[in-house]
Parts: sequence; structure tokens; C-alpha cells
Amino acid sequence: TAIAITIVGAAEVSAQSVNLSGAWTFTVTIETGVSYPEVLLEQDGESLVGRYSSDQLGQSAVLGSVRGREMTISFSTEFEGQFYLVVYNGTVDKEGEITGTLDIGAGLVLGTFVAARSEH
Repeated sequence: TAIAITIVGAAEVSAQSVNLSGAWTFTVTIETGVSYPEVLLEQDGESLVGRYSSDQLGQSAVLGSVRGREMTISFSTEFEGQFYLVVYNGTVDKEGEITGTLDIGAGLVLGTFVAARSEH
């Protein structure tokens, strides 16, 4: 039993060792095309805070979380006088890239993304 506990404990530690702090370049694909937002993240335990910047949606403060290899970040953006919630849900792979989905305005715009650490 002690061995099983040790193995499970080791798996939990490695699953939680994902650190998303730093600069990221997202490649976002939606129906109307591809964009390349920059996201700067700071991770504290399971909490993420940061800054989102793109030509399409401008700059916004980001909040999110990481649990194991699953991450979520979200922010609110204004477009033509309306505010919309933007949510990115992704999974960190073994190489450290994040792949996932994008949802703007609760289904108004849907897309996919791949994020890689940037040199900025």
C-alpha cells in the first residue's frame, strides 16, 4: 500500500508542476481568420493573473486557473458598446504548448488556439 501511495503522490506532484508564468504567443483560429495575441501570465499555486494584448481585442487584465495540465483564462472585452466575456480553456502538453478552445460572448464566437512561450 505504501508503494501505491508513493506512486500516486509522485503522479500528482508531476501533474501539478506545470508553470505557466511568462510570456506566451497564442495562435487563435476563428471563422474569420487567424490572430496572434500576446499573453503575459503570473502563476501562484493554481491561480493565474496577467495581461492579454491583441490588435483585435486590445489589452485586458486576465484571471485564470491551472489544475494539473488543464488551464483556463478569461477576461472581459468591449466591442461596439457591449461587454463580452472571453474564455480560453486549454491543456498543456508534454512539450509545454497549450492547445484548446476559445469562447467569446457565450458562444457568439468560437475558435481554437495553440499557445507557445514567446521570447518577449
